[in-house]
Amino acid sequence: MKNERLRIAIQKSGRLTEKSMQLLSNCGIELRNGKRKLLSPATNFPLEIYFLRDDDIPQYVEDGVADVGILGENVLLEEQARVDTLLPLGFAQCRLSLAIPKNETYTGLDYWNGKKIATTYSNILKEYLTKHGISAEIHAISGSVEIAPSIGLAAGICDLVSSGSTLLSNGLKEVEVLLKSQAVLIGNPKLSAIKQQILEKLIFRIRSKQAAAKNKYILLNAPNHKLDEICALLPGMKSPSILPLKDKGWSSLHSVVQETAFWERIDALKMAGAEGILVIPIEKMIV
Repeated sequence: MKNERLRIAIQKSGRLTEKSMQLLSNCGIELRNGKRKLLSPATNFPLEIYFLRDDDIPQYVEDGVADVGILGENVLLEEQARVDTLLPLGFAQCRLSLAIPKNETYTGLDYWNGKKIATTYSNILKEYLTKHGISAEIHAISGSVEIAPSIGLAAGICDLVSSGSTLLSNGLKEVEVLLKSQAVLIGNPKLSAIKQQILEKLIFRIRSKQAAAKNKYILLNAPNHKLDEICALLPGMKSPSILPLKDKGWSSLHSVVQETAFWERIDALKMAGAEGILVIPIEKMIV
């Protein structure tokens, strides 16, 4: 159909909501209705957003109720839905870890043999324990997993960890990391040709924003006899642009480089004679 729209499911409330909305906004997508409604159509892109519980998103995408979704890898692996993982999104980074009371002595994975572990991630934990030959009892609960050891419900927990402050405030310490997680874009493998085209346009916009976030536009002044040395330090996407300055013997060098690489080379650039260095953020980057 000519007016067909791509249906994307995002978390209606929680740690992924704001970042997911910001991602779509950064891609130039504007909503007709305010967020937190069940459905919000976009005004300038063939897209409509469904706001759902995060653990419902994999099933909705698998069933074709939504075409694509944004959720954490931890939820995707736990729900075991038959969907395609399309793109890592780079936000909502965390890890799924085992933790025990901080006054306990941890002796390795054998510590868990014969013990009870409280978690909301039963499937991931079961697979992990089986893989490592550990015989432990999994106690599946929802809500405040971190209080389980203090009330005698379990010897330890398996839960998401970000900063570790929640573990610390509940007298726990992290002892094993099962997996590292971030937000991902998932999709139904059986999209129509029109929806697949819309999805490709959306992914193109997302990748352009991701590339821009990792790179910076660098401007600097350099003596001409040092240009080769400085160019070697800032190769850019292909090669730097060089423009002559009014002052004889000097040029302005323009380049796009990864931000981490720039900071690693800043001292070498200054020693090579670079002056007036400007580091400018990039709004979007087409690669």
